[in-house]
Amino acid sequence: MDLQITATDPQHPATLLDLPWHMPLEQWPEKHLVALPRGISRHVVRFARAGDEVFAVKEVGEWAAVREYGLLRDLDRLAVPSVDPVAVVTGRKGADGEPLEPVLITRQLKGSLPYRSMFETTMRPSTIKRLLDALAVLLVRLHLNGFAWGDCSLSNTLFRRDAGAYAAYLVDAETGQIQPTLSQGQRDYDLEVARVNIAGELMDLEAGGSLHPAVDPVPFGQDIVDRYGALWHELTRTSVYPRDKRHYIDRRIRRLNDLGFDVAEMQIQRSPDGDAVTFVPKVVDAGHHQRQLLRLTGLDAEENQARSLLNDLETWMASQEDYAPGDPLGARPEVLAHRWVRDVFRPAVRLVPRELRDGLDTAQIYHELLECRLKLSELRREDVTMQTAADDYVARLRGE
Repeated sequence: MDLQITATDPQHPATLLDLPWHMPLEQWPEKHLVALPRGISRHVVRFARAGDEVFAVKEVGEWAAVREYGLLRDLDRLAVPSVDPVAVVTGRKGADGEPLEPVLITRQLKGSLPYRSMFETTMRPSTIKRLLDALAVLLVRLHLNGFAWGDCSLSNTLFRRDAGAYAAYLVDAETGQIQPTLSQGQRDYDLEVARVNIAGELMDLEAGGSLHPAVDPVPFGQDIVDRYGALWHELTRTSVYPRDKRHYIDRRIRRLNDLGFDVAEMQIQRSPDGDAVTFVPKVVDAGHHQRQLLRLTGLDAEENQARSLLNDLETWMASQEDYAPGDPLGARPEVLAHRWVRDVFRPAVRLVPRELRDGLDTAQIYHELLECRLKLSELRREDVTMQTAADDYVARLRGE
């Protein structure tokens, strides 16, 4: 059998032909390789440059390579965070004519690191918790899409920071399978594997002196199970909100916030019965909301103020007809944010008389108006307008 490269993108086979497929991966010359951190793998893995791109090349049996390639393509179609599959190379032969193992090629995930590289400097317990939160988010998203991982671990995950956000990406899918839905038993099996693997990996770091002394591996292993359970419940329970009960959405966002998660994306589907809301969570680092609000709106606020304003902005954007995340024809977030400042934020702040808002921070005023609106809505069991909230807010400022 001659060398065969199976790829979905027609531009890659030509550049990939320049790599030394006649040699075992362990013997590839340095001129083809890129020195990037690698995680632990049961297979030989190397980073190689072909054309202008860097690829991860893994030697694996043909059946496993083709199967994992197909699974990664399925995950890509489902928009689940995972490495991007590029090609499968079969029919390799050495200089002596002996067959060599096929390889699976994936695109190198820019800015990502395996967990061991992140622990080269002793990581604080709070940061470890955020990484495990990111892994819990990934596992929930996989399970929601019917993917049973079979080997969830830190070793099979890449982590990336992006403007303060933490995201986890699946990097090894060879033990996985996709089904229409997963049973409770299948999800529990993945969680038990994750708990045992993570505790073991942290113990390994502890033995090597790379783990913070305040971190106990066993409770941290259990922590991902607890975080997964809380997040799964909050995301999967079905709720259809009446159109006059929009404050229910605000309350649910706050519950996600209380769990330590932000809302990366929110979709509202309208039906005769009401609004069905779907949330996509993410894990964020300190100061993320300040930077995000400043970038989108130009408003400079404290972190908690910024989080409150961004939640309101996200809810408002999801209700706009031209809001279409990922659609190039939809309005850009920056355009919608500018419209929100002009049509929502500034008019609301102006509802408070100038003499009462002099010396007060406008972001704090708006945040307090949001708090007042939510409390009134819950008290009256229906949405109240910002004007109603402002009237109550002003009366309380004046001591009436």
